[in-house]
Amino acid sequence: MLSRRKFIETGLAGSAAVSAGQVENGPENVPESGGVPWFRRVLRWGQTNITERDPVRYDIPWWREYWKRTEVQGVIVNAGGIVAYYPSKFPLQHRAEFLNGRDLFGELTRAAHDDGLAVLARMDSNRAADDLFRAHPDWFARQLSGQPYRAEDKYVTCVNSAYYDEYIPGILTEIVERSRPEGFTDNSWSGLGRDSICYCENCARKFREKTGQGLPRAKDWSSPVYRQWIEWNYERRLEVWDLNNRVTKAAGGPECLWIGMNSGSITTESRSFRNFAEICKRSEMVLLDHQARADSTGFQQNAETGKLVHGLLGWDKLAPESMALYQNARNQFRLASKPAAEARMWMIAGIAGGIQPWWHHVGAYHEDRRMYQTAEPVFRWHKENARYLVDRRPVAAVGVVWSQKNTDYYGRDEAAELVDAPYRGWIQALIRARIPYVPVSADHIERDAGEFSALALPNLGALSDEQCAAIRRFSARGGGVVATGATSLYNEWGDARPDFALAGLFGAHAAASAFPRRGSPNGSPNLTQTVHSYLRLAPELRGQVWGPKAGDEPVPQGERHAVLRGFEETDIVPFGGLLEPMRLDADVTVPLTFVPPFPTYPPETAWMRQPKTDVPALALRVAAESRVAYLAADLDRRYANENLPDHADLLANLARWATAGRIPLEVRGAGLIDCHLYRQPGRVILHLVNLTNAGAWRSPVDELIPVGPLQVRVQLPRDVRGHRGECLVAGRKLAVAVRGNWAEFELRSVLDHEVVAIE
Repeated sequence: MLSRRKFIETGLAGSAAVSAGQVENGPENVPESGGVPWFRRVLRWGQTNITERDPVRYDIPWWREYWKRTEVQGVIVNAGGIVAYYPSKFPLQHRAEFLNGRDLFGELTRAAHDDGLAVLARMDSNRAADDLFRAHPDWFARQLSGQPYRAEDKYVTCVNSAYYDEYIPGILTEIVERSRPEGFTDNSWSGLGRDSICYCENCARKFREKTGQGLPRAKDWSSPVYRQWIEWNYERRLEVWDLNNRVTKAAGGPECLWIGMNSGSITTESRSFRNFAEICKRSEMVLLDHQARADSTGFQQNAETGKLVHGLLGWDKLAPESMALYQNARNQFRLASKPAAEARMWMIAGIAGGIQPWWHHVGAYHEDRRMYQTAEPVFRWHKENARYLVDRRPVAAVGVVWSQKNTDYYGRDEAAELVDAPYRGWIQALIRARIPYVPVSADHIERDAGEFSALALPNLGALSDEQCAAIRRFSARGGGVVATGATSLYNEWGDARPDFALAGLFGAHAAASAFPRRGSPNGSPNLTQTVHSYLRLAPELRGQVWGPKAGDEPVPQGERHAVLRGFEETDIVPFGGLLEPMRLDADVTVPLTFVPPFPTYPPETAWMRQPKTDVPALALRVAAESRVAYLAADLDRRYANENLPDHADLLANLARWATAGRIPLEVRGAGLIDCHLYRQPGRVILHLVNLTNAGAWRSPVDELIPVGPLQVRVQLPRDVRGHRGECLVAGRKLAVAVRGNWAEFELRSVLDHEVVAIE
C-alpha cells in the first residue's frame, strides 16, 4: 500500500529512469514531419486555461519548461470569443481585463511553434457581454416572453443568428491571419441546449422555412412538431461545424481544422443537440471535454468513453481528452490540486481505452504547486510506449449496444435512468467479471459483427426496423444476444409497437404497457429501491442445502441452467422492481420468475404473501448455433443503482452463456480490474487498470492499493507466436508459456496499471 506522497516520489523516480535510457518510438515533436499531418501524430497535449488576470503574471519561460518536462507535442491556448487575449480588430470582442493591449495569445503561439509544438486556439462562443447585446440584440436567444436568455452576467447567443454565421467566422479568420495556429477548439460551440427553446426572430423564420410550422410552445415528445424541432436543431449544429471548418481551412489551409469539443457522454451530447456519430464522420480527430469521473461511473467510464468514441471515429484517428489537474469533483475548486492518485487514475483509464492525454490547468499561476508534479510521470511513460497505445484494435467477447436515438426518443427526459443506468450496469458487470467488451452503435452492428461473440442490448427501447434486422442477422450467424427491459418495444421515434420487434428472437411477447416509460417502478427516480420484490430460481434447491427445514420444501426437478451457476445455496435473489405477465413461445426456458412485493416494515410483516408466480423474469432460447436471453427484469439498471453482487453475477453469467464460452481472456486473482485487450500486427496488448482502492465509488482517491499475483490467459491470434512478453509499466521481460493458442503468464503485482505486450 502506498501513500499519496510515496506514490508521487516513486512515480517520478521511475519515469526519470525510463526516459533516460529510451527514446520515443512515435511521432516527432514538430508541427511538420514527413508529410504526416499534425492531427495524426500529436499525441500529448497541454492546456493552461487563461484567466483574465493572467496577462500580468504569465511566466512564459516557466511554462515552456513545463511543456518540455511533460513531453507535450501540442498546446491549447485561449484566443477569443467571450474573452479575447489579443488586440482584436473587432471592437465589441471583450478584451481580457488585464490585457492592456498585449497579444498574449500571439506570444504563446510563437513560443510553442519555436518549441516545435502544434497550437490549437481555444474559443468560447456561446455568450457575450452587455455591449455586444445592445449593439446586436438580434444575435441573442429569446425566451417565449421575449426576454433574453442569461448565463450569469452574460447574454446567450443564438445559434441561428449572424453571430454564428458572420461574427465568429470573422474572428476565426482574424486569428489565423495574425498567429497561424494549427486549428481551433471550442467547448461551448452549440448554443442553447435541448431544455430551452429559443423564440428569437431568426429561429422562428428558419424553422418555418424548413418545416412550415411555428416553433413548439413547450416540450411535447409526442408532438411531430416538437420532434421536427429536435432534428432541425441537430442539423443546425452540423451546419455550424461545417461552416467553421470551411472558414478555418480557407484562411489557414486544408489542415487548419475547427474541431469544436464534445462530451464523452451520449446523454450530454443529446442535450446539446450534437449528433456524435455525424460529428465523428466529419472529424479528423475528436477533442473530449470529459474531465473527471462521477462516483456512479468510476474511473472505468473513461476507458469506456475511449472505446465508444473510437468505434465512431475509427481506431486510426486520435481522441485527446481534457484531464483536469485541479479539484473538480462536486465542487469546482479550480485553483486547488486534485490528489495525484485521482488525476493519474483518470488519465490511465482513458489511455487504456485509447484516449490521448491532455493535462489541463485553470490559470497560469497557482499557489497550490502540487498539481505541477502529477502529469509528468504519466506523460513520460506515454512517450516511451506510444507505439503500443495507438493504431490498435480492441479484441472483445461482448458488444454492448447503444443508440443516440434511443437516448433521445426512448429516454427523453429520463435518459439517465432509462438509458444510461442499464448501459452502465452492463459495463460494470462485465468489468467485474473481466470479460472484454466494446461499445457498439446500433447503426454499426452489421459492420462490426465480426469483432465479438455476443451482443448485450441494455433496455434499447427505441430501435428501427433495420437495426432490429441487423440484430436478427447477427443471431442467425451464430452470435449470442442478451436483451433487457423494453428492448425493441418502440420504434426509432419512441412510438410504441404492439409487441417486441424482436419477439421472434426472444420467444417472448408483451405490449409497451408491460414496460411503461418511467424512471423507476413507482414513476420517480428517487424511489428505485422501494419495491420489496424478488426473483425465484428454478428448480428450487433449499431442501437439499444445509439450513432449517419447514417440511414443505419442494423436491428439485432437474438441473439448474448454467446462467444460475454460483447460486446453488439460494432459491431467491433481490429484485426491487415490478414485472407484468408475458406470453412465451413453447421453446423458451424460464429459470427465473417473479416474487411480487410485500412489506418491509415493520419487520413482523416482512414475509412473502405470494411466494411464487409464473411471471417470467428471464427467457432463454437456443436457435441453431445462437443463444438468446431476454431479461425482463431490469437487473442491469438495478446493478448500476444498487451495486448488488447478485445482479452483476447474473449478468456476467448471461454474457458467458451467450458467448458460448468464446471469451479471449481469463484473469484470476483478487481485486477490481478493468481489462482491455488489443491487437496490432504480430502482437497482442493487454492493458489492466487496477480499480481496487478506497475511493473507487467516492472521489477523490489519494491512495493506491496493489493487487496480485494475477494468473492470466490470453488467446493468441494466428500471427502472434506468444514466445516474447514484456511488462511496459514494470519495465521487465515476462515469462510466457504457450499452450495451444493460449499464452499464460503471471503478474506478481499491479499498482495502478500494467500493460503487457505479447509477440
